[in-house]
Order: sequence, then C-alpha cells, then structure tokens
Amino acid sequence: MLKKTVSQLQPYVPETPLPELEKQLGLASVVRLSANENPFGTSPKVQQALQNWDFSNSRYYPDGDAAALRQAVADYVKVAPERLLFGNGLDEVIELVSRTFLETGDEVLELGPTFSEYKLHAQIEDTIVHDVAVQADGIADLTALAAAITPKTKLIWLCNPNNPTGTAVPQTEIAKFMAQVPRTVLVLIDEAYIDFVDKLATYTALPLLDQYDNLMVLRTFSKAYGLANFRVGYAVMPPKLAPSLQSVRLPYNLSAIAQLAAQAALADQAFLQATVTRVRQARQQWECFLQQHGFTFYHSQANFTFFQAPHALKLADYLLHNGFIVRTGLRPDWLRITFGTAEQNEKLQQLILAFYEK
Repeated sequence: MLKKTVSQLQPYVPETPLPELEKQLGLASVVRLSANENPFGTSPKVQQALQNWDFSNSRYYPDGDAAALRQAVADYVKVAPERLLFGNGLDEVIELVSRTFLETGDEVLELGPTFSEYKLHAQIEDTIVHDVAVQADGIADLTALAAAITPKTKLIWLCNPNNPTGTAVPQTEIAKFMAQVPRTVLVLIDEAYIDFVDKLATYTALPLLDQYDNLMVLRTFSKAYGLANFRVGYAVMPPKLAPSLQSVRLPYNLSAIAQLAAQAALADQAFLQATVTRVRQARQQWECFLQQHGFTFYHSQANFTFFQAPHALKLADYLLHNGFIVRTGLRPDWLRITFGTAEQNEKLQQLILAFYEK
C-alpha cells in the first residue's frame, strides 16, 4: 500500500521532552544545545503582541496570504511581496519545493555533510541525491559542485552558512558559481543562519536574485529571532515560479498567532542585534577554547560549532548525564554544539576537559 520510496524511510524520532528527560536522569535541569535554538529567548515584543491578540478570532481561519507579515518581510528584504513563499517552518518550504519540481529520475546535488531534510524530501519524490564533499576546511566546494551538474540535475541545495559545518561562502563566490549553472537548474540557498555571519552583506545571496531567475533564497524566524516553536520560514522566489509554488502550498499553513509573532519579532531589530552580538562573542570564545586544547574544528559563521571529539558518543553521554544535550551522528567522532549562554558555555567546556582528563 505504501509508496515505495516512503516504505524505505526511517521515521523521525523526536527528542525526549526536557521535563521527562530531567526526570529520567534525576537532574534538576537539562540544557538542550543540540538543535541550534536561541538560548537568549524571544523578543519581549512578541509576548506583548500575543497578549493583545483577540482570542475570539480563534474560530476563524487565519489569513491564508499572510498579508501583513508578507508586506513586512517584503519591506525588510526589499522584494515584491508576491515573490515570497511562506511555510510552516523552512521544513515545509523544502517539502514544497521538492514536491513541485522533482520527478522520478531527476538528480539533486547537495553538500556533504549538510541539512538532512534536503535529501529526505528528494528521496520521497524518487530522485537521486549526490553529495559533494566540503573541502578540508569545511567550506563548500563550489567548483566540484558545478562540475557535478549533469543533464538530469534539477535542484542544487546550498546551505549557507552550512549545517552542520557552520562554514559560509561569500556572495562573490556564489555569483561565480551561478554563472556556471544552467538556467534549467534551480539553485536553493538556505540562509537559516545568515543573521549570525560576521558581515551580512558579504554572504547573503539576496542581491543576486535579480540577476538569476533560477535562484531562490530561504530564511527562517526559528534561529536568530527565537521563534522555533512558531514555525515560520519563507523563500524569496523568481516571479515566474510564484504561481506554481503557491498552488502547491496549503491555504492556511501559518496560524494567525505565528504570523503575528513573526511580524512582532521582525520589528524588534534591537533584540535581533543583541542576540547576534552575544552569539558572535560565544563563537569567538568557543574557537579560542577549541584551538587552545588542540581540537580539530571548522571556523563557524553560525550559532554552533562542529568539531572532532575522540570517543564522541561517550563524551555526549557524559555531557547528557551532566545536564547538556549535544548533537551526535553527523560524522563519526564529531559533535555539533549550539552556543549557549556564557555561563552554560563555560560549564560545558569544563565538562569536556574533565571527560578527557579521566
């Protein structure tokens, strides 16, 4: 009965809820630094906006066009409102793109390693995915990526900064890459972590959108804006593709609450900048720690670090039993750790040193 491609998939296993995990471990608190969430919270203006929302509107469907949020985001990224595609998190946007464009026998290119959702949805659509390994420094090999294009290539995913490596390629290199890509191939640049880079103008691909009608840029409110629970992501798409993607999108995929939260968060750029500053400070401190103690790591431009950790699984278990969840399974003997608060980072680093001193 099942679609063949679906029958071969392994179901997603969610993390144990923190209260339940704390009970199992017998700990007063557990800090999750495995999902690249914002440890500094959400703008207070979001809570204020939600408190003022008229609860009687709950019985109505939300604005299916997300008009107010659409206009706010359009003004922010300086594009026409009709070029925006909103999704229930970027996960849904990735699903929509895969469903709209991919057919059996198509090929998809991506980095190796990168965000797993690209491959998952390509596999569901019965397509072939080719991973192009990142360079020794963890940065995307755009020369190899361009060389891997074949007549069957339909989509190319470029996560920038890349998850899990944290590395980023500048806009100038992306422009050179785009010049080599056939106009029949759609390039998708996932900028989920773009707010954290040292200089936004150096890395974002948004200015290239007017030059290439086969380019889409994706962004989210889950990371720097601290709205992961509200599930709001969006893509800036070529005008010619807008009608098709909007026809595939479910009509009420963003709740009114999510739309309001995202609009309030976007308006509070002071909170965003404060978060970005604290993340950059944490990033610098983590790099100093890793370098000082001889760990192999990539130079991150995101809100996490990816480094080689001997006996990584045992280390992760040790950290878990001391109150910290970190990400394993992305590469043998490597860990990805989201930056926490200064206090959390210091405690976590002390635990790492204690583990290797045993």
